[in-house]
Amino acid sequence: MQRLFSGIQPTGIPQLGNYLGAIRNWVALQRDHECIFCLVDMHAITTWQDPATLRQQTLAQTAVLLASGIDVQKHILFNQSAVSAHARLGWIFNCVARLGWLNRMTQFKDKAGKDREKHSAGLYVYPDLMAADILAYRATAVPVGEDQKQHLELTNDIAQKFNHDYGVEFFPQVEALIPPQGARVMSLRDGTKKMSKSDPSAQSRIEMTDDADTIANKIKRAKSDSEALPSEEAGLENRPEARNLVTIYATLADMPVTDVLRQFGGQGFGPFKAALTEVVVGAVCPIAAETERLLREPGFLCDTLREGANRARVIAEPIVSEAEALIGFLK
Repeated sequence: MQRLFSGIQPTGIPQLGNYLGAIRNWVALQRDHECIFCLVDMHAITTWQDPATLRQQTLAQTAVLLASGIDVQKHILFNQSAVSAHARLGWIFNCVARLGWLNRMTQFKDKAGKDREKHSAGLYVYPDLMAADILAYRATAVPVGEDQKQHLELTNDIAQKFNHDYGVEFFPQVEALIPPQGARVMSLRDGTKKMSKSDPSAQSRIEMTDDADTIANKIKRAKSDSEALPSEEAGLENRPEARNLVTIYATLADMPVTDVLRQFGGQGFGPFKAALTEVVVGAVCPIAAETERLLREPGFLCDTLREGANRARVIAEPIVSEAEALIGFLK
């Protein structure tokens, strides 16, 4: 089977956008791929993290992934910092990648804004470490959103340049697996912004640990508009909040948007939000309950990550050691 690598930062509480945009897709990809899933705690510290909080959130993220259906008997789940091959190959790739390539990375520009001189060097070279995460396992498939496609293109550039510089065909080219349409979830307070676990307002997102009452309250308060829902998709144009709520319903119910509008078109947001609450509660609350149970067993979560790191190390260590030998490092 094709080897797949994917990572998620263990910062904040995973929210519905993370679940629909990444985690649910990971669960589905397990059927047809050899999967290596990683909590990228080294990426997390490109911006300052409270140490105790980072440790706690790493365990919480592990619990959410297990509760969502990640199968650690058949696949690998671990935290990035536990496998030194990532850091070692990341430094090699810092020396392979060109400054001009990194200067074109739009995500750094978006995150750093006008104060780029105040941000960490780690945030700037983050894409090189991402390339190392993938190529340390010679993975050939990575599920990515639109905002990560540029980083994956850089991964392929780095692999190609390494192979050219050392006269080998060592690292493979990597394929982007784009999630199904409709997985992009926007803020409940502003339909033009992505739902984010870093948003100051908890009302802007559904967290994967929310109970039924909290979910109902957040959806009831979610921004909408005064018009009834349209019967056709064209009627959602220039109505970002309406589109977002319909998209969430359609994605969780595995229905086309057109079918959702056929069912609810002409109705106000009151009845629709009640129906939306039902499908969100049905999806989130079982995961939240299992997450809560797992968090009462931190030893089990630590053991799960430790075992995953051991299995990841078995794959990555010979690959990275060979890369080190190719560039001339003595062993």
